[in-house]
Amino acid sequence: VQLQASGGGLVQPGGSLRLSCVASGRTFSNYLMGWFRQAPGKEREFVAAITWIGVRTFYGDSVKGRFTISRDFAKNTVYLQMNSLKPEDTAVYYCAASVSGRREDWNYWGQGTQVTVSS
Repeated sequence: VQLQASGGGLVQPGGSLRLSCVASGRTFSNYLMGWFRQAPGKEREFVAAITWIGVRTFYGDSVKGRFTISRDFAKNTVYLQMNSLKPEDTAVYYCAASVSGRREDWNYWGQGTQVTVSS
């Protein structure tokens, strides 16, 4: 399984970005797909997750109401729409896949994409 994340960049506070994670290598029908982030000097933080089938979503407390996770079957892609961005959202964002479908168990990771929120 390969995960390719993209879409990061520099954005002003209050702005928006959409991250993409393209998955390849096998079918993902039972997978849970997620986004994590890690800021310098901080631990990795759960951001959001989505079931590949059934469209259940989960969010970290710090992003609820501002970020939206979605997926596109045809493109094998998971998106993270980030609105009302704050400087504290600055981090490297990673996409991940859980074969078991459990949020405690992540098997595959993408390479990360940098998001910087600054004026």
